[in-house]
Amino acid sequence: MRIAVIEDERDLAGLLAFQLEKEGYKVLTAHDGKSGYELVSSELPDLVLLDIMLPIVSGVEVCKLLKKQKSTQGIPVIMLTAKGEEEDRVRGLEKGADDYVSKPFSPRELVSRIKAVLRRTEGAGAGMHGLIEIDERLKIDFDRREIWLEGKIVKLRPTEYRLLYHLVQNAGWVISHDQLLAKVWGYEYRDEPHYVRLYINYLRQKLEVDPAEPKYILTERGVGYRFMDFRRDRTE
Repeated sequence: MRIAVIEDERDLAGLLAFQLEKEGYKVLTAHDGKSGYELVSSELPDLVLLDIMLPIVSGVEVCKLLKKQKSTQGIPVIMLTAKGEEEDRVRGLEKGADDYVSKPFSPRELVSRIKAVLRRTEGAGAGMHGLIEIDERLKIDFDRREIWLEGKIVKLRPTEYRLLYHLVQNAGWVISHDQLLAKVWGYEYRDEPHYVRLYINYLRQKLEVDPAEPKYILTERGVGYRFMDFRRDRTE
C-alpha cells in the first residue's frame, strides 16, 4: 500500500518515510500544501499523512480540497498536529480528516493508527443487502453505499458511513461508546470517546429533521446510542 507524507519538516518527513518503509509501505513525499495536493491527486495513494501547518496551502485547506474532489474524497487522511492544539484537530476533523496524531508521537503509535484507519475504511455493509427503507424520508443501500433522504443522495464521509452502518445493523439495540469506538475506529481508540460524540453529531446534522430532537439516532444517557427500531415500527 502507498502512503503520501505531506510534511514541511524534511527531517521528520524522512524519518516517517524510513519507519513506514520498514513496515512494508511505499512512501510518497511532498513538503508544501500545493505540491502535496497535486501529488495525491495524481498518484491516488491509499492513505495521506498531512501536517496541519504547511507552507503555500495549509493542511486543513488541502484536506478540504481532497475531500471535495471526487477522485480523492475516499482516500483516508490522518492529520499531524501540534500537541495540545485542540482547535486545529477539530478543524481538521470538520474538513473531513479521518484521524489525527499529535506531535511528538512514537513510530509505533503512528503505525497503529494507520492500520486502524485503513481497516475501518474497508467497505462496510457486507452483512446488509438491498435497499433498506427506514421510513418515508430515509432509505439506505449499503451495497451501493448510497444514503437517500427525501429522494436525494446524502454524502457521508467514510467514518460517518461506517458508524451509520453499525447503528443500523443493530437497530433497536443500545451500543455503548466503547463498542462503537472498537467497531468503527478500532481498539486503539478506546480512550478517545469524543470521536463518537463528534461523529454522532455529524450524522444527526445530515439525517435528522431536528438534530436537537433526533428521531433516528437516540442517546441512551451514560450508556451509548441506539438507532430507531425501524423493523418493529413498520410491522406494528
